[in-house]
Formats: sequence, C-alpha cells, structure tokens
Amino acid sequence: MSRRAANRRGDRHSALLDAATDYALGHGLIGLTLRPLAAAIDTSDRMLIYHFGSHAGLVAAITARASDRSTAIIRELPAARTVRSAVNRLWAAYDDPALGSCLDLYIQAAATGLIGTEPHRTVARESHERWAVALCDYFTRSGAPPRRVARIVALVDPALVGFHLDLITTPRPDLTRGVEHLARAAQALADSE
Repeated sequence: MSRRAANRRGDRHSALLDAATDYALGHGLIGLTLRPLAAAIDTSDRMLIYHFGSHAGLVAAITARASDRSTAIIRELPAARTVRSAVNRLWAAYDDPALGSCLDLYIQAAATGLIGTEPHRTVARESHERWAVALCDYFTRSGAPPRRVARIVALVDPALVGFHLDLITTPRPDLTRGVEHLARAAQALADSE
C-alpha cells in the first residue's frame, strides 16, 4: 500500500471513528449495533468491520476516543484559586454536554466491564488512567500539593461520578450541597500536614 493510500485510509478511519463516537455519545454504548450506526454515519457495517476489525474493536475505539475528548476538556479547564473551588468548577464542567456525554459513555463501558465483558473492562481501565492523570494535573494547577494530589483525586473522582449518576434521581440543588461538602473535604486534605 502506498503512503498516500495509507494516509487516505488513516484519514477515513479517523473520520469514521469521530462520526461513530458522536453517534455513541448521543445514543449510548448499550445496545449499539453496527447497521443502525453505519446508516446514521453514511457508511456500511462492512466498512466499519474493515476499519475496526469487529464490533468489539469499534466499541473499544469509540470509548478511547471519548476518553481523549473528556481528558482534553479537563486539560483546558482553567486552574481554580483553591482545591475547594476546583472541585466546584469541575462539577460545573460536568454540565457541559460535551463532557457529560463522554462521562456517560465511560460509565456505560465501565459498567459493562464490571461484569467482566471485554473490551469494555480493559478500555475503561485505560480510559480511567488517562482521566486520573488529567485530574491530577488540574488539581495541581489549582493548588493541590503534589504529594497529596493523588489522594485528592481518589476522593473527588468517584464521588463526582456518583453525583453525576444521581442526577437521574436527585434534584441538582441537593447534589450541589453534597459537592460543596466534598469540596471542603478535598480542601482539608490539601491543607493537612
């Protein structure tokens, strides 16, 4: 295959992956099937298999691409003045549909991986590792001591994901009060000797 043909194939692969990721962000991973996805992004299920090898390969690629998008959003999030305000700013960022839909997709992949289904388990683990690095950087930029930042992220990240999940059953004001308590705890951890 010539270099030009390889570049075209790579460009097509990337374009299909972006379109498939956009579709999955709007429709979810649970129950994702090739034919409706292919029709929605103006390709065929055979082309998706050609580019991604299998349904599982496509799902893994979609999850990884959504993870790349969400970590990019966190990396662009301006530093906050304090760890406490950083937690609240991060919670507010979850309202952004671009980030919220990526988190929803990650949660679906992680839930499927939790019951042992591959490639969800591996991809969710890898996605979480990249996400945690981005969060550590964000909290460090926001004043968290480097020696404590991993502990802060270990406290804040699962709690905010839980709050995000609770949006379907709990009024936002109740959750926002809980996030403020979390923010205070994170600040206390940052300030502890």
